[in-house]
Amino acid sequence: MTATTARLDLRLDTRDKGRIARAAALRGMAISAFVRDAVLREADTALAAESIVTLSPEESRHFLAALDAPFTPNERLQKAMQDAAQVVRA
Repeated sequence: MTATTARLDLRLDTRDKGRIARAAALRGMAISAFVRDAVLREADTALAAESIVTLSPEESRHFLAALDAPFTPNERLQKAMQDAAQVVRA
């Protein structure tokens, strides 16, 4: 095993393993390849669902209005920008 691979052990009910083996055979795949593909597909779905933000129509209007509004830095940000400018000049 190389440094770029990892092992994942999984305990299954005998019936569940049989179902997986039958499904893998129907696809012409080894059980490990079938399980890896299925798990990665599910992981991608879970990760994508976590990264999507859904806004209501009202929230969308507020968000777009905020994007269209001119940017005005608050006092704290103005001070931080001034401090950064002094560091750059030094």
